[in-house]
Amino acid sequence: MDEIDNRILRELQFNARLSNAELASRIGLSASPCWNRVRTLEQQGVIEKYIAIFNQAALGLPDTVIIEVNLDRHDDDILKKFEAALERMPEVVEAYLMTGEYDFFIKVAVAGTEGYERFLREKLYKIPGIRHSRTSFTLRRLKQTYSVQPPYIRRDRSS
Repeated sequence: MDEIDNRILRELQFNARLSNAELASRIGLSASPCWNRVRTLEQQGVIEKYIAIFNQAALGLPDTVIIEVNLDRHDDDILKKFEAALERMPEVVEAYLMTGEYDFFIKVAVAGTEGYERFLREKLYKIPGIRHSRTSFTLRRLKQTYSVQPPYIRRDRSS
């Protein structure tokens, strides 16, 4: 990857619906080489997929909670069942298996404290094997991206 590839990625990160002509214009390439580079980035797996991002509040789920969970046991069967249950819950936006004090870090979209309580009682606490959980409501999102930003390549021009 070079600086042109990085510029392509930076543009697509914030607007994946750019036409190839617009993308090429923004990064200073003609359309054909731009298209070839995007296809190569896709084939290499650098561009994994294109997605639509929904407005959580517009869908009636304006609040985000972070739930940390400890399980009773850590055998493969328990972990697989817990992970599969989380995957089936549409409110779960992200989930991570963690090192440290808690086993899982789960980001959930809810509608206030009532929505959170309903999520806990009707979904999360129905999963067997939970020993302990800790929850924090987020107050305000400070930053949101969906991919790591490609680095700027600085070339030493003195050599």
